[in-house]
Amino acid sequence: MIWDTHAHLDDSAYTEDFEEVVERMQSAGISRVTNVGCDLPSSERSMKLAQDYDFIYAAIGIHPHNAEGITDETWAKLLVMAKQPKVLAWGEIGLDYYRDRSPRVLQKEIFIQQIKCANEVGLPIVIHNRDAHQDVLEIVKAHPPKYGGVFHCYSGSWEMASVLLNLGFYLSFAGPVTYKNARHTVEVAGQAPMDRILVETDSPYLTPEPRRGKRNEPTFVRETVQKIAEIKNLTFEEVAFQTMRNAETIFRIK
Repeated sequence: MIWDTHAHLDDSAYTEDFEEVVERMQSAGISRVTNVGCDLPSSERSMKLAQDYDFIYAAIGIHPHNAEGITDETWAKLLVMAKQPKVLAWGEIGLDYYRDRSPRVLQKEIFIQQIKCANEVGLPIVIHNRDAHQDVLEIVKAHPPKYGGVFHCYSGSWEMASVLLNLGFYLSFAGPVTYKNARHTVEVAGQAPMDRILVETDSPYLTPEPRRGKRNEPTFVRETVQKIAEIKNLTFEEVAFQTMRNAETIFRIK
C-alpha cells in the first residue's frame, strides 16, 4: 500500500491510456494518488479526478511558472475548491528560478498570498523549489504555514533540509533519488528521519531508474520506495508503510 503524493494524471500525456495507467497502478499496490494543480484549469481537473475516483485526492494552487495574470476571480474559485473534502493541500506553490517563466518579484508575491490562503482554509502547502533555496527559506520562515507543508521532489542540501525539518516540514522524494549523480539527494534521504519522508512520482516527469527516458506514471513510485529502503537499510514494506502513515498525517486523512 503506497501513496504517490504528487502526480499530474490530468496531463495530456495520459490522454490515450489513462484507464490502463490506473489499472497498472492499482495492480502494483499504489492505493492512493494526490493529483496536484499548477493553475486554475489543472486544479479544476484535479478536483474532478478526485470526485470521479475514490483513490485520487487533489491539491489546488498556482505554480510559480503561472504567477502572471492571477485575478480576484482566480482566488475566489480556488478558495471555494479548497473547501471540498477531497482537496488535501494547497499546491504546488513556490519559486522557480531555473526557468524564470514569471518575474521573480511576482513569484514571491503569489507564493506568499497562497500560504495565506492555505492558512485561511486550513490546508497544508506543497512547495515547488527550484534554484531558489534561500528565498524559499526566507519566505516560509516569515510566513509559516499553520497546517504544515511538504517540499516536493526535494533537491536541496542536507543543511537546508535540517532547517526545514526543524520548522516542521516533510520532505518528498521522487525519481531523482534513484539517479547515479544524485549524491546530495541520497544524503538527505539517508539522514532525514523516516517519519518525515514522503514518496512521489511527479509523473509524467522525473521517471526513475531503470525506466528513465520514458513517461513516468504512479506505478513507478515503487522504484523510489525501493531506493529509500536501500539507503536506510529497511525493507520495501517498512518504507511503504511509514510513508503512507506520514502522508496520512500531513494530509490529515485515514
